[in-house]
Amino acid sequence: MRSAPTILHLDMDAFFAAAEQAAKPSLRGKPVVVGGLGPRGVVATASYEARRFGVHSAMPMAQARRLAPNAAYLVPRFSLYRAVSEQVMELLRRLSPLVEPLSLDEAFVDLEAGGSARDAATAREAGERLRADIRAVTGLTGSVGLAGSKMIAKIASEEAKPDGLVLIEPGTERELLGPKSVRILPGVGPATGEHLRRAGMTTVADLAGAGEDELVRLLGKAHGESLYRMARGYDDRPVVAERDAKSVSVEDTFDVDLHDRLRVRIEVERLAERCVQRLRGAGRSGRTVVLKVRRYDFSTLTRSETLRGPTDDPVVVREAAARLLEAVDTTGGVRLLGVGVTGLADYTQEDLFAQAAAERAAAAAEAEAAEASGAEPGGAHGGDGAEERSRGGAAVVPAVPAGGGTGAGGAGAPDGQAVAAAAGRGEPEGEERRWAAGQDVRHAEYGAGWVQGSGLGRVTVRFEEPWSAAPGRVRTFRADDPELEPSDPLPLVAGQSSWPASLPKSRSEDGGGGSARP
Repeated sequence: MRSAPTILHLDMDAFFAAAEQAAKPSLRGKPVVVGGLGPRGVVATASYEARRFGVHSAMPMAQARRLAPNAAYLVPRFSLYRAVSEQVMELLRRLSPLVEPLSLDEAFVDLEAGGSARDAATAREAGERLRADIRAVTGLTGSVGLAGSKMIAKIASEEAKPDGLVLIEPGTERELLGPKSVRILPGVGPATGEHLRRAGMTTVADLAGAGEDELVRLLGKAHGESLYRMARGYDDRPVVAERDAKSVSVEDTFDVDLHDRLRVRIEVERLAERCVQRLRGAGRSGRTVVLKVRRYDFSTLTRSETLRGPTDDPVVVREAAARLLEAVDTTGGVRLLGVGVTGLADYTQEDLFAQAAAERAAAAAEAEAAEASGAEPGGAHGGDGAEERSRGGAAVVPAVPAGGGTGAGGAGAPDGQAVAAAAGRGEPEGEERRWAAGQDVRHAEYGAGWVQGSGLGRVTVRFEEPWSAAPGRVRTFRADDPELEPSDPLPLVAGQSSWPASLPKSRSEDGGGGSARP
């Protein structure tokens, strides 16, 4: 525990929804819900206006629509959120080299390690400067907690919401924690909380008073000892700048259970491609491919296959996932599919060359064997995969992700700008283009806008930009209008020459002080 509150916790306020409101002037001050829009979709974030109706994160989207029927419901745009997150993380890195991101919108910072703070006064100054910088660079707000430990700093940022700063002086932790619910402590979820309630412990003070031996008896040695220390306000966990990812995965939940085996196979191969894209984006390779299948009755099966060495080859991962699928009974229907890669290693060219050589050798041997027997080459894993690759040249059109309930509902949810080849999904060629609510578009005549809704061969677009002085005009087009195209998100603050933008020059030169606008 530190004697000065030099650990900072930042949590952006209603991040996804706030970014959407900043990007869309017509939605400011109105309830906005971001998440998967299908029947099985889940709320990712709700604006503070929507929370007044009882909508919250992780709620089924159908329930949210019943509570707030007049809210704006939008698909997530992760490309925008990642760009804004990088702007925020760059501001944090200017405070200290020790920044521990927890998600796109949340991070710990060790101010002492960066020389940004040495006592309560300088810590508060750094926190207020950070909040002002975030607003100037992104147009959004964040809440800041300052304390002598990570646990208390996170509690402080929760108390600061929205758009505030709370500093908790070291030495006052037990007084602060005592009356709070046991659920406020890390590692106490619904099950543990209920277990403690049945034992007569509902507040943190109850835990501290029960003693370590009693908590160990109830929860086991490791959990009991850890919980007792936290209940007394002790948390000596350091801020860790680098966290090694243990796996990379993507998954989709479908609006309607998949029954056709070929469709399931196509979806698995599509997920494998997306997984490899993420893997390569992180500059990693992996040696174990994992398939996840959730069936119609909510039973979940996982299968894995370990390769000879690490790979980031899409063909290898796709075919390994297809082999794993062959061992899974999908009778009755599939509601969720996922593909992941574990056993991660640093990306190396040698891995690729070795894997490619092995694939070429295997293909040559297969061709020779087929020629000798008079059979067609391709085998069990060549047919569907080759067919999909040949169809991959079909025109790519904007589409809602398969089973529109993915979006925020699965770990691998695609952006609102997600596109899919109709043929690759097993859909008829020439099918009408589909547009997702909230998707960025650009019209040849009217400029930049976003999709308000679509259906019956029509798409309604509101033409406005983040810096528009007033809500933009609404126009309706044919869904296949050739002058309407998907586009990239615009920066949330005008005048940024690059996107995602770094700090404005005036801030970069003086270390982030002042109040200059970009």
